[in-house]
Amino acid sequence: MRLPLILAIAACPLPALAQGADGNPDLIFSLRGGASVQPDYFGSSDYSLGPDVALRFGYLRLGGREFGSPDPDFEPRGFGLRGSFRYIGERSEDDSPELEGLDDVDAAVELGLGLGYTTQNFKAFADVRYGVIGHESLVGELGADLVARPNDRLTLTAGPRVLIGSDDYASTYFGVSASEAAQSTFGAYDAEGGIMSTGIELGATYEVNDNWAVEGAVTWDRLQNDAADSPIVEAGERDQYGVRIGVTRRITLDF
Repeated sequence: MRLPLILAIAACPLPALAQGADGNPDLIFSLRGGASVQPDYFGSSDYSLGPDVALRFGYLRLGGREFGSPDPDFEPRGFGLRGSFRYIGERSEDDSPELEGLDDVDAAVELGLGLGYTTQNFKAFADVRYGVIGHESLVGELGADLVARPNDRLTLTAGPRVLIGSDDYASTYFGVSASEAAQSTFGAYDAEGGIMSTGIELGATYEVNDNWAVEGAVTWDRLQNDAADSPIVEAGERDQYGVRIGVTRRITLDF
């Protein structure tokens, strides 16, 4: 299970809620909650239903300085910094009996930063994250989207994704040690880093009213290189699909 969290000024803005008593908000953010369907683990052919959570930063006023914009219709252009977060659920033979003999892999939390670029009909990003919990290795993610707005409430996005992992990351999720091979049906395999997967994401955001929106996305990722050649993936599925849908609420706070 992988949960994305976006802390970016270039968030899909929704109409504002009530402002603070002084007429100026101190913090604006959007919170999304919903459900997702994803593979049980990287390379799995089985899928499970899980939560989908995301947080988007819109505006902050702190110590006389302002970050972002309180205008709900503001759409930033050009380059900007963004935060990046990903949660990966644990992998265990208790949940996936076909992995019998392989060591369990703990749940991981990745934190990092990235650079984004946005125009009226195009956006792109490059993120670098580190596994602060779990795999303790580096990953990079690249993506770009074409953006279409059929009307004032509906926004559609579509574009490619590339995930890059270090040697430690590849070893954690796709490698098989000699001791694991002796206890399982998988042959020993030394996975090296590089491009782990490439894919496409199709997304949509619909503003239901002034306070709420519905967001959804469909993803397809194809495991590549040493990830694709892993005996774990060869016994499962190289093509990985995902679906998520959630409800987004824009929240304005005044301290």
